[in-house]
Amino acid sequence: MIWNIIDKRERPYRWQKVNAIVEAVEHDNSCADADQAPESDPMLTVDCACLEAVSVQEAVVWASGQRCPVTLFLYDEGRGLANEEHFNNVANRFAEEGEVANDR
Repeated sequence: MIWNIIDKRERPYRWQKVNAIVEAVEHDNSCADADQAPESDPMLTVDCACLEAVSVQEAVVWASGQRCPVTLFLYDEGRGLANEEHFNNVANRFAEEGEVANDR
């Protein structure tokens, strides 16, 4: 089920083909000013799953059917998955000790 959507598209009016990534929404707990999600059962947690070249509607249906609450990340087609772009974009959620995490 989708609890949050982060739209990383540079072309937000392109909806026919996008890349979609889901992660358990609890991964966002370390972001500054984030709502705090309860931890999912480890057997149900979706650490990361992705679909390439799907419509926004297909991405939403797919993300809605996940086995735990997720954040759906949307990227332009050809983005997000190559060269670990998504992981580089969200890596700063996890602050170093004594620092504040953010989602930028």
